Amino acid sequence: MKKFDNTRRCPWVDLSKPDYIEYHDTEWGVPVHDDRQIFEFLTLEAAQAGLSWYTVLRKREAYKKAFAGFDPQRVAKYGDRQLQSLLKNPGIIRNQQKIVAAVNNARRFLEVQEQFGSFDSYIWRFVDGKPIVHRLKRLKDYPATSAESDALSKDLKQRGFKFVGSTICYAHMQATGMINDHALDCFRRQEITFAHSPAPLKSK
Repeated sequence: MKKFDNTRRCPWVDLSKPDYIEYHDTEWGVPVHDDRQIFEFLTLEAAQAGLSWYTVLRKREAYKKAFAGFDPQRVAKYGDRQLQSLLKNPGIIRNQQKIVAAVNNARRFLEVQEQFGSFDSYIWRFVDGKPIVHRLKRLKDYPATSAESDALSKDLKQRGFKFVGSTICYAHMQATGMINDHALDCFRRQEITFAHSPAPLKSK
């Protein structure tokens, strides 16, 4: 079993929850450029609205099964039969507005892919293609939104996406590494920064 003692982590991590720790240590803040994974986080974060991330994290596998492995092309084709099935699925959050939004967002996701070539190309424009690195120490230092998440939220809404307020967008940007919000003393801060820094130019 992985040992978590004596390792400094972000102040929001609940050290009594091994699966929460594992998520923080392996996924949170790592730059994501895979469209299906981006769609996964958008879907899960929209489901989180008004709830804790841990609540959604525990249901992640059920969401993956219910939403076709987070394949936006398949989810975009969901009709009334699939919607009724989702509303009866005890493994996910059975909120009709959120479920309908997930299907809607899959359709809008495909439209963005068509326009920009990939959703990755579209969304990373909001941070000029590279992670924004914040200097945070305490839990109260963490912002809920930023100018970048405001801009992303506004643009997504104009494109017809639902459940994409600035707070949800900021959480998405944190999770997918568009913003590196690992605390200054968190061991993952430097690991991610160095692992995803541009390679130095070779001298001629």
